[in-house]
Amino acid sequence: MSLKRAQFISLQVIPCAVLSLLIHPTTSHLLFNRICWAFCVYLEAISVLPQLRLMQNIQIIEPFTAHYVFALGVARFFSCAHWIIQVFDTRGRLLTALGYGLWPCFVLLSEIVQTSILADFCYYYVKK
Repeated sequence: MSLKRAQFISLQVIPCAVLSLLIHPTTSHLLFNRICWAFCVYLEAISVLPQLRLMQNIQIIEPFTAHYVFALGVARFFSCAHWIIQVFDTRGRLLTALGYGLWPCFVLLSEIVQTSILADFCYYYVKK
């Protein structure tokens, strides 16, 4: 296994796996499914970091890659806005539908983190 792959696993996958074991939905689904759902949410929130780091380190970015990451950022913004609007629209009932405890807050926090990470790239994309 290459050093880069080992760093990816140790810096992204393992913390997300541990967090998903600790904080996952309290719905009536199987425990394994709930943990997998939480793992997916947490990993998705930070999965774009290696791509953004690579794009920061190289001076020339391929236009198609830049357009893709920008489109991903716009999509994440609308997804985050959708979650927030749904919470207000349902007067908080959406949060109880997701379960109890820390999970609903962590879902929204993950959306906000991913949107913030991509917003930084979108800012520089529009600026250029």
